[in-house]
Amino acid sequence: MKLLENNPQERYLRAKKQVEEMKGFYAHLSIYVIFVFIFIWINYRTTSFPWALFPIVGWGLGVLGHAASTFNFFPFFGRDWEQRKIKEIMDKEESSMNW
Repeated sequence: MKLLENNPQERYLRAKKQVEEMKGFYAHLSIYVIFVFIFIWINYRTTSFPWALFPIVGWGLGVLGHAASTFNFFPFFGRDWEQRKIKEIMDKEESSMNW
């Protein structure tokens, strides 16, 4: 499996996919920033109740989730959590089969 991961074409495809994900994130972030100003402006022009905070915070959480996914930042599970868990489960299954 390590040989496949070091294949230049595989590395290129993974890098290309990562760049596409980053472009999508930056587009999402740009649209979010534009709409934050629009929400604030509409809120200022229409009422004194700060209703604009609700879509700003809600959408902001979505942007944070998109950033975490794009840049592989998962503080609760760590970067290699999934791989470690898979290996742990496979090792546990292998040791139970040896009995």
